[in-house]
Amino acid sequence: MTEPTHLELSAESMAELVHSFYADVRAHPLLGPVFETALHGRWDAHLARLVDFWCTVALGQRRFKGGDVFGKHMALSGVTPAHFAAWVGLWQQHTNRLFAPDFAQELQVAAHGIARNLFRGYFGAEPAFAERESEAAAQR
Repeated sequence: MTEPTHLELSAESMAELVHSFYADVRAHPLLGPVFETALHGRWDAHLARLVDFWCTVALGQRRFKGGDVFGKHMALSGVTPAHFAAWVGLWQQHTNRLFAPDFAQELQVAAHGIARNLFRGYFGAEPAFAERESEAAAQR
């Protein structure tokens, strides 16, 4: 496993996170086909939007201009709970590799909140990772 690099939170580190994370998403046997179907031919523009999104979330830069993000995600077909588990797991790997534990944790909490909302939209229930988060918080 690669040693963590412990980048500072910045627009550049958000770009590195987004691009490296989504390179792995695209190569992932479960996630790749769903994302490729949705974004075929539009990856560059989508990655730029995602960098803006994470700069807004993590840095408060107000770069992201939303739209119907929830509705667009709900329109995707073939999404299962396993997709969410894979996405959250990859995000954790990338944030842990790139950032100090406190920054990685902040980014993971934000991503889990987003994933939790989308999961509820698809399946009308809490995802398993939300239950694990609640248990971990109770132990702190």
